[in-house]
Amino acid sequence: MIDTVVPGSEALPFSVQLKALLDQEAKYQPKLCGLRLIESANDNGLRMTARLRDFEIRDLLSLTRFFSFSAETFSLAVNLLDRFLAQMKVQPKHLSCVGLCCFYLAVKSVEEERNVPLANDLIRISQRRFTVSDMMRMEKIIIEKLYWKIKSTTALQLLRLYHSHITEQSVSESKKLLNIERLEAQLKACHCRFAFSKAKPSVLALAILALEIQEQKLHELADLLQSVQQQSNISCRELFYWRELVAKCLAEYSSPKCAKPNNQKLRWIISGRTARQLKHSYYRIAHLPTIPEAA
Repeated sequence: MIDTVVPGSEALPFSVQLKALLDQEAKYQPKLCGLRLIESANDNGLRMTARLRDFEIRDLLSLTRFFSFSAETFSLAVNLLDRFLAQMKVQPKHLSCVGLCCFYLAVKSVEEERNVPLANDLIRISQRRFTVSDMMRMEKIIIEKLYWKIKSTTALQLLRLYHSHITEQSVSESKKLLNIERLEAQLKACHCRFAFSKAKPSVLALAILALEIQEQKLHELADLLQSVQQQSNISCRELFYWRELVAKCLAEYSSPKCAKPNNQKLRWIISGRTARQLKHSYYRIAHLPTIPEAA
């Protein structure tokens, strides 16, 4: 069966939640040997490369924004795609199908059922060149190769947990400057860079938080950050290394020369009659009456 998160876990103490996530994060990490093969591949169109992976992730971020899906959906889709690419030798021509299937699995795992688009509509909107049958076959392969471990431990979960703990424990008014939406946006930018596929979720999450505290000069939160670092068993050297990579990534991402997700093409293809059909379809599905459970 597909892995799921234990309901009500958010009500548990910080230390208990943290231990549960740390115990699980290695289980959902992409294989390092597979990531190194991708990293060393020549960009000749014959093998999967880091550049192709990053292009696909940006497309998935565009879809996430287009459908107004949650950051959790995007973060999970990235994790699924990286784990699959690190395990299987995916040919570039199959990447679009693999990427969309990982995205669809994440959507179905995270979003409410009424907000999940039909597979055919998703293919049309994303302009992919394969059929629903192709997608169903690929989805089955992905699930089997990932051993049905779909509901992964992600950097987003740890980032939210760290942020919640630090802001709850701090008595300083400056904690309001530690904005979770801004932190999540920074994480999305990091997800679009292959290098961060090799970072443990806990380390990446804490590196983003540590950089923000440094940049905002929130010195009164330093002790809380250090406490979280110790509880997460993250070394100063490790944290410094990834914090510097995050800083470099965010600086490059803010540059006008950096390629960013663009969902303009998604809007273009569903203009006119197609848009009205899809809107009517989703409106009808969203307003179907729910079936009461049997007593």
